[in-house]
Amino acid sequence: MNFQTIEVTQQGRVAVVTLNRPEVRNAFNETTIAELTGAFRALGDAPEIRVIVLAARGPAFCAGADLNWMKKMAGYSHEENRADAAQLAEMLRVIHTCPKPVVAKVQGDCYAGGMGLAAACDVAISAQEAFFCLSEVKLGLIPATISPYVIRAMGEQSARRYFLTAERFDADEAKRIGFVHHVVPAAELDAAAEQIVKSLAANSPNALKEAKRLVRDMAGMPLSEALIADTAERIADIRASEEGKEGVKSFLEKRKANWA
Repeated sequence: MNFQTIEVTQQGRVAVVTLNRPEVRNAFNETTIAELTGAFRALGDAPEIRVIVLAARGPAFCAGADLNWMKKMAGYSHEENRADAAQLAEMLRVIHTCPKPVVAKVQGDCYAGGMGLAAACDVAISAQEAFFCLSEVKLGLIPATISPYVIRAMGEQSARRYFLTAERFDADEAKRIGFVHHVVPAAELDAAAEQIVKSLAANSPNALKEAKRLVRDMAGMPLSEALIADTAERIADIRASEEGKEGVKSFLEKRKANWA
């Protein structure tokens, strides 16, 4: 694939999608949105890919929306704004529902829509030096399209504060509220991400896909008889699957599974 605003590379079974607009702090526009959507769809369908890393070049991970794009949007009609927002919402949905585990490697500042990108991933690792900010209300806007993912990541109570105050907060606070999983010095970020990727890549591809779907479907659901029945059906299905049978068999035989 040929891209203008991102790079996609493959390292064995791992694909790395890199935001590549460092001159504008990796702010995204309609081209970036389309390219990220297409890349994650293709990588999600690629059988040789086990894990996807979302990274960025330059000092910032993502500063949110590109200023020139925002200027253009200022003249949009309500219908044009809705169509434009729908494309951003679809990009986030595609990343969030990607059948492969996605690791966000946040090497620098992560603002506004950039927080949506990180929150749509399954695992987020941040450099100690990074800062975070949901700045939309300062511009008279709200973080609407990113809100389903950011609220799930940081929790309702923290979202009440940071959606409203637009405060800038550091990586330690991002970890405290659950927005990122790990915080390491910048010099250790690659190694920390590599360790997570290695752990993910060793697992059953089908089980990873189904485990992702399990979390999405179960989070926040009431503990009902239907829910309990659903969980029983899922474990029955996965036990009867080829990888499920192979995984148990390899464990009992004390050998590596055939997907390793």
